[in-house]
Amino acid sequence: MTSSPAQEQGPFNPDIHRIGRVLCFAAHPDDIDFGAAGTIAAWTAAGVHVSYCIMTDGDAGGFDPAHRADIIALRDAEQRRAAELVGVTEIHYLHQRDGYLEPSHEVMKGVVKLIREIRPDVVLSMHPERNWKRIQKSHPDHLAVGEAVTRAVYPAVENPFAYPELAEAGLGAYKLPWLWLYAGPEERENHFVDVTEHVESKLRAIHVHVSQHPDVEAMEATVRRGMKLNAARAGLPEGRSAEAFHVVAVNGPGTIAGF
Repeated sequence: MTSSPAQEQGPFNPDIHRIGRVLCFAAHPDDIDFGAAGTIAAWTAAGVHVSYCIMTDGDAGGFDPAHRADIIALRDAEQRRAAELVGVTEIHYLHQRDGYLEPSHEVMKGVVKLIREIRPDVVLSMHPERNWKRIQKSHPDHLAVGEAVTRAVYPAVENPFAYPELAEAGLGAYKLPWLWLYAGPEERENHFVDVTEHVESKLRAIHVHVSQHPDVEAMEATVRRGMKLNAARAGLPEGRSAEAFHVVAVNGPGTIAGF
């Protein structure tokens, strides 16, 4: 993954900081593919182990009334196929109701449990802040994911006395190094990943979610245009494509422990 001037302004330097394991959180099947599938394809191609956690079953998605009875199974099949196209085979669900997601302790406990089990170098999550320039990126479930994950990352994941039943089950406290947030406000984005070599993999993954795309051509044009704009913002050469993130250093050499 190529560095850029914009990347150098953020806390994460890909030439120094190594990633071996990533856990990605999203509200619905297809959110990860729109937000970060190019970066995920680059990670898996480099040998990084990536896992997904989808918080809802996507039961309120789709456009065809005839598919309501099997929409959950359909969206799960779409997500598993899309994940495989970018090198991911491990998918977890929290089985919350689509459209009703809240950053509750039930959800936060599920997040803490998974992070402690997987012990990733990076947690990738939807952003907890609303994007007023394009409010469609800020579905209430998306914001709930970001809030639940951010609350879980600190202090609960690293507090041995939070959700003590997890520690009793052998899932001890863990200090997460990095939190990467996607689908947030543009002004928060401080890290860009050059995904030019993985654009087609990203688009193939998005295309799998056929139940969610009433206008496939418009969807693809919008995605391509957004990645080109990200590359321009990152100072990459013309013709490149990038994904944008708000990267937060959670634990590092300068971190002061405390709750």
